[in-house]
Amino acid sequence: MAQAKIGYAAMLEQFGPREVVEYSARAEAAGFSGVMAADHFQPWVPRQGHAAFVWGVLTAIAERTVGDIGPGVTCPSFRMHPAIVAQASATLATMYPGRHWLGLGSGEALNEHVVAGYWPEKAERITRMFEAIEIIRKLFSGKDVRHDGRFFKLETARLWTLPEVTPPIYVATAGPITAKKTGLLCDGLITVGAPEDKCAMLLGQFAAGAREAGKDPDRMPRIIQLHLSWAETDEQALQNAMVEWPNGGMKFPKQDIRSPLDFEAMAQLVRPEDFEGRMLISSDPELHRREIQRFLDLGFDQVYLHNVGRNQLEWIDAFGREVLPRLTA
Repeated sequence: MAQAKIGYAAMLEQFGPREVVEYSARAEAAGFSGVMAADHFQPWVPRQGHAAFVWGVLTAIAERTVGDIGPGVTCPSFRMHPAIVAQASATLATMYPGRHWLGLGSGEALNEHVVAGYWPEKAERITRMFEAIEIIRKLFSGKDVRHDGRFFKLETARLWTLPEVTPPIYVATAGPITAKKTGLLCDGLITVGAPEDKCAMLLGQFAAGAREAGKDPDRMPRIIQLHLSWAETDEQALQNAMVEWPNGGMKFPKQDIRSPLDFEAMAQLVRPEDFEGRMLISSDPELHRREIQRFLDLGFDQVYLHNVGRNQLEWIDAFGREVLPRLTA
């Protein structure tokens, strides 16, 4: 069987841009196949400490690597107008042909409220995102574009720097309606680790939408990001999760919370058992291999891994030796 595609999730919330570039290069050398970089204006909690501009960091990562690169994910409908997202994506795809994909999402108040006077309900955020995707698609055509929609206006505009092949658009989704619409209108799906029945539902809805549009869902990327905590001991892995990534143990929707300080206060309520079923915490590489393989067997064809601890180099080397070679597509 073919070796699975396992990418590195570069967390700009936790590390400075120079660190992230070095970790991404080290990950590729260890066998990771590409890099997904988070687009954050603020970290989840103050301790994480960073929030570099994703497009600049992706460019630097691309200079040091040869695999795929994409924002996982960026919101094209509040902090940045979809025309600017289209320009950034087209430029990156021109500079690194065949490597860049555009990951889009409906946004979180933590990042987007800084310029948005009104933070709408989830349904409106999703509607805004799909209108933004319509604009991005039009601009990727290279033609003059006018748009007078419900949420966005665009005077005569054109992207003057375009790649020979425009980047595929992948959409982050956690619900059935968005998953189906993603299959219908876009090129691939991104989600995060969840119970098997939920993942199977998302994949099924995505496939249904793709077939409705006359596309083969088996030829469309199905991407999942998995958060995990590995360290040399179980105790250290748990400590890393509790201290560095307490948001992983928060069992409630986070899209409406505006401040890292609010997340910090909520983190005081997180207990070790809150991570169960949400994020694997273990020093045993074999347990992590089984967990990753479970999602590959479910139907995902690319997995991006995020180890929540500061021990990035040790984790990259350990997984490059003991986990990645034993995962199968």
